[in-house]
Amino acid sequence: MSMSSSASRAELRRPDGEPPRVLVVDDEQTLSELLSMALRYEGWDVKSAPDGRSSIALARKFRPDAVVLDIMLPDLDGLEVLRQMRADSPTVPVLFLTAKDAVEDRIAGLTAGGDDYVTKPFSLEEVVARLRALLRRSTMAAAESDSLIVVGDLTLDEDSREVRRAGKEINLTATEFELLRYLMRNRKRVLSKAQILDRVWNYDFGGQANVVELYISYLRKKIDAGRAPMIHTMRGAGYVLKPAE
Repeated sequence: MSMSSSASRAELRRPDGEPPRVLVVDDEQTLSELLSMALRYEGWDVKSAPDGRSSIALARKFRPDAVVLDIMLPDLDGLEVLRQMRADSPTVPVLFLTAKDAVEDRIAGLTAGGDDYVTKPFSLEEVVARLRALLRRSTMAAAESDSLIVVGDLTLDEDSREVRRAGKEINLTATEFELLRYLMRNRKRVLSKAQILDRVWNYDFGGQANVVELYISYLRKKIDAGRAPMIHTMRGAGYVLKPAE
């Protein structure tokens, strides 16, 4: 099978900037390992479970962004597994794997809340493509309905303009807020002083680097003071915000 490019693999991210979490549930060890390998190649965080009961317990700890779920499992029916997972995470997208190709099975699964089907035998590329589409739709829906930007333990609400770190509210000026929003929207990406000036202050770079430096220092005192740092200086390149290590 041919794999997707690194550009396409890098496009999907959780709100905190981390890769999507995918749970694979299948009792066929070889198939589960192949699927997990293909999904890890996409850059995603993958865990697997061989049966229904262990998958439900794992889902509660792992909090997956999507689930690949075999309908035929050795202990619980896949539809029952889905029902219990949805009780904990009502919106998690689920891709069913099934050896059955009957219309009534597809309808039963979709009625139970499954989002898509792949019928065995299938290509790994097809599963990856279907799963990527489910993740993209769920990520876009979350972005449309949620004004909250999250990076590690730092949150910024674009509607209420509230900023919190580890649950503690942080008061920012309008300019500090815009600077932090720009950094958080570009988490883990190095931003030059010119880019920051253009986006936050709306004018071209022209000897005003000290303004950026000044406001970065203001922001650090409020965001990073007494905590593991999130705002980092990349010498000769600019600044980057990423989850504290």
